[in-house]
Amino acid sequence: MHKRAREKPYLCEICGKCFSRSDQLTEHTRTHTGEKPYPCKTCGKSFTFSSNLASHMRTHTGEKPYTCESCGKCFADSGSLTKHSRTHTGEKPYPCKYCDKYFTNSSDVTKHMRTHTGEKPHQCKTCNKCFANSSDLTKHMRSHTGEKPYPCESCGKCFSLRGNLTKHVKTQHS
Repeated sequence: MHKRAREKPYLCEICGKCFSRSDQLTEHTRTHTGEKPYPCKTCGKSFTFSSNLASHMRTHTGEKPYTCESCGKCFADSGSLTKHSRTHTGEKPYPCKYCDKYFTNSSDVTKHMRTHTGEKPHQCKTCNKCFANSSDLTKHMRSHTGEKPYPCESCGKCFSLRGNLTKHVKTQHS
């Protein structure tokens, strides 16, 4: 390999990370600025990287080109297949730096560490209540919007939480 091929002359002024090409620096900078120049033409959601838009498009098409060799389950993106593969191998490569627990993916250890730190980075713009996990904020937002996305197939009654639908089906339709 030539010396020039290993050079990384493009420096991120924000975090100091270096890149070998200017387009790599441009894309990386979006992780700091929050710029999302790739909108989905179907639903309007925007993405930082074109590759993320490509993966997202599969949620609309249903395409799942990544197949688990152990069980045959299919996935829309390679990252999901990698995470799934750990259910077969038992690999837990992400340690908590506060206790002796290990996790199969980085997002799980990040969420877990908030039980130690008390960090709640997800804030409701309506009432300012804060949550440790984005999924908890999403559920909370339904108390403001009235959204009930889980309909009962038997009677049509709708619920804001999947668990409430499950409980309803067990108590009313079993």
